[in-house]
Amino acid sequence: MIPNNFEYIRANSVQEALQLLSQKGDGARLLAGGHSLIPAMKLRLNAPETVIDISGIQELASIRRDGDRLHIGALVTHRTVETSDEVKSSCPVLSEAAALIGDPLVRNRGTIGGSLAHCDPAADYPALTLCLGAEIEATGPSGSRTIAADDFFVGMFETALQSGEMITRVTFPVLGKGTGAAYEKFSHPASRFAVVGVAAMVTLDGGGNCNSVRVAITGAGPSVFRATKVEQALTG
Repeated sequence: MIPNNFEYIRANSVQEALQLLSQKGDGARLLAGGHSLIPAMKLRLNAPETVIDISGIQELASIRRDGDRLHIGALVTHRTVETSDEVKSSCPVLSEAAALIGDPLVRNRGTIGGSLAHCDPAADYPALTLCLGAEIEATGPSGSRTIAADDFFVGMFETALQSGEMITRVTFPVLGKGTGAAYEKFSHPASRFAVVGVAAMVTLDGGGNCNSVRVAITGAGPSVFRATKVEQALTG
């Protein structure tokens, strides 16, 4: 339960973090809340040569609504998502789901960007991100790019992030009239990870029929996935 020796560096900006990632190469790992990386290091499942602490980068810790889009910085904690009035009014299912993550210690330190980058097959946020059709902003040496949630989750602990990139923002739709979303999970009693979790978003037309349906499942496979047959059966 003791990690290998490593170099610790604290980055004060996104640009500094990217420069350090470029300098240190594949042996470097980013540290946000630490609830994914540190346990893996203690078990020596992950043995980075350099740990770059980005937890103090304030530009990544804001929540902002812009029209019909809700922008959440990568370092926003689960607890902040849970309690944010902006999140509750714009996309309440995110607040409800954040309240189900781990325990108070995890929610006060863990971050939305860290959870998505880690891509645990039983994590909660990937299901919400995929169900809601969110977009992940990744910033790297060549600038920023936007990755659709449908393209972001590649496999077990594997995402579409490229070497030298970091998540800087996640953008969700504001749920308008006629659209609702929910998340339910069967939790592991110790970790509160999802043994299985299901997120669904439904948009009704004027006659009360399902005009659009998205369903995402976590905990039941090597990575989060869309239940496309369920979506097709419910549409209309």
